[in-house]
Amino acid sequence: MYPKVEVDLSNIKFNAERIVSLTKRKGINVWGVTKGVSADLKVAKTMLEAGVSGLADSRIENLKRLSTLDTELMLLRSPMISQVSEVVEYADISLNSELEVVNRLNQIAKNKDKLHKIILMIDLGDRREGILPKSLFSTVKEIIKLDNIKLIGIGTNLACFMGVLPTRNKMEELIDINNSLEKKLNLKLPIISGGNSSSLPLLLKQNYQSFVNQLRVGETILLGKEVPSGDPFSGTRIDTFKLKAEIIELKEKPTSITGKQGENAFGKKKEMIDKGVRARAILAVGKQDIDPQGLTCCNNNVQIEGASSDHLIIDVTEVDRDIAVGDKLVFRMNYACLLKTMTSPYVDIDYIEGD
Repeated sequence: MYPKVEVDLSNIKFNAERIVSLTKRKGINVWGVTKGVSADLKVAKTMLEAGVSGLADSRIENLKRLSTLDTELMLLRSPMISQVSEVVEYADISLNSELEVVNRLNQIAKNKDKLHKIILMIDLGDRREGILPKSLFSTVKEIIKLDNIKLIGIGTNLACFMGVLPTRNKMEELIDINNSLEKKLNLKLPIISGGNSSSLPLLLKQNYQSFVNQLRVGETILLGKEVPSGDPFSGTRIDTFKLKAEIIELKEKPTSITGKQGENAFGKKKEMIDKGVRARAILAVGKQDIDPQGLTCCNNNVQIEGASSDHLIIDVTEVDRDIAVGDKLVFRMNYACLLKTMTSPYVDIDYIEGD
C-alpha cells in the first residue's frame, strides 16, 4: 500500500542508545517522546529497549495506547479539565501550569485512591506553557497542601513557540528557581526537567556540567537531528524514516498558467515562475498526509513544486534515470512532516528491524 513510511527500528534504537549514554554521563534521565510517531508501539518499545527512563506524549489517547507497556508514562501537554479523570488513570506524571487544573486532578486522584505526580512548568521566556517565576511561590504553597498530588519537580520548555534557545544561563536560571523553592518552602524536589531535544546540544559543549537531571527527547532520537538547527546530531543516524509515494501522472507541461489566477484551495495565491516546459510528476500523497515543505527527495535532482490536499507535484526534468507512472519515489521528512504523516490514516507503515 502506498504512500507508506519505512521505519528503521535499528537506527532509532541506535540513536536512543546514543542519547541515553550521553545524558547518563551528565546525570540526566531521558524520557522518550512518542508524539512524533503517534505513540507507535514498535517505536515506543524500541526506545524502552534502548534505556529511556519512561515514555512521554502530549495526547491522552496516545498514553492509553502506551499503557500496555511496562513503564511510567508522562503527559506532556497541560491537562484539559475535561480529561482530568483520564489523566489520573493513564498518566503517572503530568506537566502542569494551572492551579485550578491541579486542584481538579487532586479531587479525581482522591476519588480513585491514587497519588498523582506532577512537574510544575515555568515560563523562562519562550511564552508557551508555564508559570511566571513571580507567581511560583504562591502556587507551590497551594499545591503542597493537596493530599493526592505529589509535586516531584519543576520544568521548562524552550525553542518550541518563540524559538528561545536553551542556554547555560537558562538552565542556571531554572536551577536557581529550584534552589530558592527548596530553601524557602523546605522542599526537596528530585526532578529538574530542562526541556526537549533542543537542550541536547549543550551537552556536547566541552566541560559543560549539566544543571538539570531530566530531558524529554523525541526528535533527536527519531530523526537524528539537532534542534532547532536541523543539522545531524553528533553520533546519530538520520536514515530512520522514509516516505515512499507512487507516481500517478507523468507529463511534460508548461509552467506558465492560463486563465485568471485566484487563491488555491488553501487560501493561498501561488507565485508563478515561468520556467518553460518541464517534466512534471504527480504523486498520490498530499497535504492531508504530509507537510510538503518538510520533504526532501532522496534523488537530489527532484524539485518539489507544491501540494494540494491529495497530490504532490514535483519537477523531474533533471532526474538522471528513466521513471514511469507507477514508480515510487523516496523522501526524508523533517519533524513537522513526520508528525503529520504518522498521524494520517492513509499512510501505511513498514518496519525494518535488522541491523
